[in-house]
Amino acid sequence: MKLLLLAGTSEARRLAGALAEIPGIDVIASLAGVTREPLDLPVPMRSGGFGGRDAFRKYLQDQGFDAVVDGTHPFAQIISKRCYEVAQELDIPHLQILRPAWVPEAGDLWTFIDDESEAAQHIPQGATVFLATGRQTLHRFDNLTGRQIICRQIETSEGEFPFEGGEYLIGRPPFSVEEEVELFTRRKVDWLVVKNAGGMLSRTKLVAARQLKIPVLLINRPPLLPCNRVETDKAALDWVRGLL
Repeated sequence: MKLLLLAGTSEARRLAGALAEIPGIDVIASLAGVTREPLDLPVPMRSGGFGGRDAFRKYLQDQGFDAVVDGTHPFAQIISKRCYEVAQELDIPHLQILRPAWVPEAGDLWTFIDDESEAAQHIPQGATVFLATGRQTLHRFDNLTGRQIICRQIETSEGEFPFEGGEYLIGRPPFSVEEEVELFTRRKVDWLVVKNAGGMLSRTKLVAARQLKIPVLLINRPPLLPCNRVETDKAALDWVRGLL
């Protein structure tokens, strides 16, 4: 069986490791190419986009894939939707790995929003805002004028910060709760903004915010696709085995 794994998450990375140990499965992992130095996977890898819907369809057909597993980020809405729809058209078995969203616990000061532009309605002028949302959607916060913006990203950005009152902070996860508490305290963070990506490794910033009583804006996930879906890499592995 030949399987395309759209990777990019820790679940996809663990699944790739498990599939590499199973005879008879030819896996190719595809990364979006956003990170210039991604972590290596134990299966053949490709990097970069496919060139649109038609090119993705042609790639699946030309390569002769028998199944597709979408292990991309919960907010990779465009590629996830395209992957599902094209797999349906080609009658190729398709699965999405979507880890559970975060839910608030006692002491959390969370507010849920649907769009980045809504942040300005909640964050007062003069506040120091820590954006843990990545640079891909940074432009959607350009109405946060009058606030000090700190945007954390994995790699050094090409070019200056896209709007006034902001700066990049370079750091590669994972980060411990203690590291996040120290950072938020040192930088005098007043508000934290994150996408509701879920996952234990990246939850540490939310725990740190709870301890420091920092209010958090959580951006809601895109609507769910009507596809086969599991929450863990172990469940995804069972699904793949069921196709053999």
